[in-house]
Amino acid sequence: MKVAYLTAGAAGMYCGSCLRDNTIAKAMRKQGVDVQLLPTYTPIRTDEEDASHAEVFFGGVNVFLQQKFPLFRYLPKWLDGILDRPGFIRWATKRSSSIDAKQLGGLTLSMLQGSRGFQRKEVIRLCDWFASHFQPDVINFTNFLIGGCIPDLTHRFGSKIVVTLQGDDIFLESLPEKYRLQCIAEMQRLDQDVDAYLVFSEYYRDFMVDYLKLPVGKFRIVPLGIDPADFLDIRLHHVVDQLSPFKHDLPTIGYMARLAHEKGLHILIDAYLHLRQELKVDAKLLFAGWLGAHNQAYVDAEFAKLRQAGFENDFAYLGTVDRQQKTDFMNRIDVLSVPTVYREPKGLFVLEAMAAAIPVVQPEHGAFGELISATRGGLLCQPNDPIDLAKQLERILTDHHLRHQLAQQGRAAVLNAFHSDTAAERTIRVFRELLRMPT
Repeated sequence: MKVAYLTAGAAGMYCGSCLRDNTIAKAMRKQGVDVQLLPTYTPIRTDEEDASHAEVFFGGVNVFLQQKFPLFRYLPKWLDGILDRPGFIRWATKRSSSIDAKQLGGLTLSMLQGSRGFQRKEVIRLCDWFASHFQPDVINFTNFLIGGCIPDLTHRFGSKIVVTLQGDDIFLESLPEKYRLQCIAEMQRLDQDVDAYLVFSEYYRDFMVDYLKLPVGKFRIVPLGIDPADFLDIRLHHVVDQLSPFKHDLPTIGYMARLAHEKGLHILIDAYLHLRQELKVDAKLLFAGWLGAHNQAYVDAEFAKLRQAGFENDFAYLGTVDRQQKTDFMNRIDVLSVPTVYREPKGLFVLEAMAAAIPVVQPEHGAFGELISATRGGLLCQPNDPIDLAKQLERILTDHHLRHQLAQQGRAAVLNAFHSDTAAERTIRVFRELLRMPT
């Protein structure tokens, strides 16, 4: 079986979708599938071994220039090649992650229009590459917003088309209504050439069926998966020992995600203040994750609240962390919480924490409810409620037996049901069913 994965790079950021796509591609290769992981827009950034193809399709610089300036729609291939070099794209797009999505409505619509849009030349280039290098049985788009080329690929190669939905609605909701409605209409048009949609939870299946008005019969639920190997060296530190129940002198609450309003940084900080000032539980805070320039003022204001309350020495921000730094981070915390404002469709950081034997506290919305129910590796709190979040953190930090139980249950569940090998096997099964191959 030959499978092509098309994934969208995130302009130099660690992106949950890129991390997941890279991990699943590697796991499928281990199981004998011929996989090509093809980056679009920008090269992907992953904290594991990069399994993606060196060439970038629909290069971010090129598609932007073709959108804005008609001349660039007719450049010769050798000039396109310069603009699509991965190093040049990295340099040119390193600040693009701070661009307001409201400015990208026209480009998003044009990309969804495929060969009818301003990036027609890029659609032809992708089709020609497949024709000469790799003719796949299945083409899996891991972002529907790059799916405008689906009809051309279907008609030219007859491949089965699969779309993984893992947050497309979040970007669509950031667009002006005019463009959002037009983009959704284009996605509904593309549906006629899509054979299946993959999601990681019943919640997100039901939500996207309603949001995009797609046929529920095309949806398949596959498990989210991670490679837990690096986290297994982290010992079960939540020992039931009244003399030393924590790793350090004070328990530490961790936050590992982009530092942004939508990720709920302010909710966690307000919960921490309540935990310390009202519930009288001593603890530290440790933050890790990418901080964009557009969020600097927001983060400065939130950190100022901690300093003004007298907790300047009780929190630290580690910046963006790579794989080794991530495991070091896990070794320094006792519970993790990323209380997102939006309804999260994945939650990779939840599985990573559990693999490291760290319990989590997450809001009871999006995919978190199903993840916590399936793993029993954490507690749920009311969404957007810092007081209830503080109460659940207090439960974990003051009940050593509970913390140890959640840690053991979470790690076991990741190894048994949310391992990348399991996710790959289940995904391969879907592909085989579409191809009418024996499973």
